[in-house]
Amino acid sequence: MHGSQNNPSSRKDVTGAHVMSSGNLMMITRRQLLQSAGQGFGALAFTSLEAAEQRQRALSVPPKAKRVVQLFMGGAASHIDLFDFKPALIKHHGENSDFGEAVEAFQNGLGPWKKPVWDFKPYGQSGKMLSEVVAPLGICADDMAFVHNMVGKTGVHSQGTLLQATGFNLPGFPGMGCWVSYGLGSLSDNLPTFVVLPDHRGFASNGPKNWDSAFLPSQHAGTIIYPGAETPISDLFPHKSGRYISARSDRGGFELLEQLNRKHMQHREEDSRLDSRIKSYELAAKMQLAAPEALDISKESDAMKTMYGIQEHRKVWPTEINPEEEADYMGRKCLTARRLLERGVRFVQIWSGNDNGFPRRNWDSHEDVERDHGPLAWGMAKAVSALIMDLKQRGMLDDTIILWTTEFGRMPSTQGGKGRDHNPYVFTNWLSGGGIQGGVVAGESDQWGYKPLDRSNPTTCYDIHATMMHLLGIDHEKLTVRHNGIDRRLTDVHGHVIKELIA
Repeated sequence: MHGSQNNPSSRKDVTGAHVMSSGNLMMITRRQLLQSAGQGFGALAFTSLEAAEQRQRALSVPPKAKRVVQLFMGGAASHIDLFDFKPALIKHHGENSDFGEAVEAFQNGLGPWKKPVWDFKPYGQSGKMLSEVVAPLGICADDMAFVHNMVGKTGVHSQGTLLQATGFNLPGFPGMGCWVSYGLGSLSDNLPTFVVLPDHRGFASNGPKNWDSAFLPSQHAGTIIYPGAETPISDLFPHKSGRYISARSDRGGFELLEQLNRKHMQHREEDSRLDSRIKSYELAAKMQLAAPEALDISKESDAMKTMYGIQEHRKVWPTEINPEEEADYMGRKCLTARRLLERGVRFVQIWSGNDNGFPRRNWDSHEDVERDHGPLAWGMAKAVSALIMDLKQRGMLDDTIILWTTEFGRMPSTQGGKGRDHNPYVFTNWLSGGGIQGGVVAGESDQWGYKPLDRSNPTTCYDIHATMMHLLGIDHEKLTVRHNGIDRRLTDVHGHVIKELIA
């Protein structure tokens, strides 16, 4: 008898290698350690290869776009006051509202019919009717496609926001930018694939859950950037109090962390989180050089900054809500988005209006639509029209999709005379660029803007997401990840490509 049978202190570890025991101390030979580690990395490599092959199978559509800007109006923007013109509301303004059915309102917003707060007029060759409060977008009307029959599943902000951002109205699912990052990978070695530009006043409902990677590898989560802030990216550089940290010691710290992490990962090959952490440190080191240059809008011309509504030498704004202030805030984000896109960022998510103070600076206009929507809408329109025109003149609009969305709409009846309640039954999205057919309307709401005109064929976020994925060259039904025994995808088990939107 020989081998382990001759040695009662010998046993096999989980890889089958013999491990020698001396008292309570387990000893493993260098050869065994390398063999064990190699098997672990082999399993990890096989898993990564399998995932890569699956992603490649999903890329079965000729792409028309390679980048995305998602504009999210947090709080529920009113379609009937901005983009979806309803003459019937003007004609019957002040009359008791009659929906023809029992309506479950979120609060008490079933007062009389309320006409649009602002006048509408046609723009472009398409003659698209737009509210005067979003008039700056009129110059882009023929580059925009509107979907007025969007429906949600709930009138609750947190669930409605998650549904539009992730395709699910419960937390725990990756944002759309995460799926695009996972499916297509990066266009830049020095900047993140997915960047989030939140409202400077705070997060929308759910906060980072809207752009979290969930069960996808964590390197696909959105990277938060605050343009114009003293610290645009948290923790990218040592804190100003750490003057003793040199560039050399900072780099040495990254190298040591990488060594420790890789050693730790050798025996945890099934856990992708550490590999993602290593990649995030590597990216952070590269971003220390690339990010400051990308975020420096001072290099842009005065004419460009003026076009975006940026007030270069602004003083302290007055305490009341100011449209030019909103244009400045939104303009800085949109101009930064363009600079990031042209440097290889694939997906930029821009948030507008996330503040629950009073007077409101979000889109949740229960009390006063004119007060709340007015500055937000004009500032958004000023900045976004500049983004569209800027991308177009650079030849980038052709392969950049722009999506404007919100969690749901607002009711055609009044709440308290000046406000509007939540309306998950119908609302508006619009898209531009990246293979989108401009100057069209795909799906209409009824005469009141209460529900889809054709209630049997509404449009959902799944259809919008499926269409965008199609334009990016991804078959939305094939880009899946096995999680908890289910093949998960962005569009759940739904979604159809909207042919009318495609050029």
